[in-house]
Amino acid sequence: MTLLNIGIIGLDTSHAVAFTRLLNDPGHPYHIPGGRVTAAFPGGSPDFPLSAGRVDGFTKEIKEQFGVAILSTPEEVAAACDAVLLLSADGRVHLRQFRSIASYGKPVFIDKPLALRTDEAKEIFAAASGSGVPLMSSSSLRYADALAQELAGEGADGILGADISGPMDVQPTQSHYFWYGIHAVEMLYAVMGRGAKEVTAVSTETEELITGVWEDGRIGTVRGSRRGTGRFTALIHRSEGSRFIDAGASDKPWYASLLEQVMIMFTEERAVLPAEETLEVIAFLEAAEKSRLSGCKEQLK
Repeated sequence: MTLLNIGIIGLDTSHAVAFTRLLNDPGHPYHIPGGRVTAAFPGGSPDFPLSAGRVDGFTKEIKEQFGVAILSTPEEVAAACDAVLLLSADGRVHLRQFRSIASYGKPVFIDKPLALRTDEAKEIFAAASGSGVPLMSSSSLRYADALAQELAGEGADGILGADISGPMDVQPTQSHYFWYGIHAVEMLYAVMGRGAKEVTAVSTETEELITGVWEDGRIGTVRGSRRGTGRFTALIHRSEGSRFIDAGASDKPWYASLLEQVMIMFTEERAVLPAEETLEVIAFLEAAEKSRLSGCKEQLK
């Protein structure tokens, strides 16, 4: 089997180390075959402490433990590799970084959040389409093993609604809901699918409640907390009853389940998650941001 040479842009997140370990270490219990991380660009955002403060440590770890070549620009990474993991922690830089590599025509995964605004998210997908680049962006929680097994076993038929809960830390540079809120919203979309039309958000110092109404009348909610257990859970309501899912119930890391999907996209060069769904996730979060500030119901655009 020919291994893909995979490049990473953005070594300011633990995801970079986690993905490299899953790909490069054949002895890992959840090793994912088919590719190997061979080159990376560190990046880092000076005004974002969780980015700037971690990039040097992760760069050192990836270089010394896995022998990954550290390059000077995103363009050098795209030129040297068959596919790219754009993992920069700062969602504000994704459009700029993707623009710089789109012309190389390599498949790209962009870590959550794709962007912090719907117009930028659309611009990224438009650039990908114009350059013929297979593109995917998702939170790992969408593919959490326990949730995926429930949905595969029972299917999407008969789902009346869902209530998702989880931690919702906030980072000022990443807007209010895009840093951790996207995890729970991705879970909500994995269950409900596309079709939300309006969003209402209520926010206190420690708690968040986002309510979405779908075009067919179904309702889905996201409850976030900055003082809870840190567990992501889902209560899925079907016509025959409700089922509780703990996303952490499986030993398999969320990142491994996500990376399996990314590798399908890389090797087959086809979308495994429709662009329309990713764009609606960003629009949903943006509408929730507006509702939190306005105190009013907001329409998805």
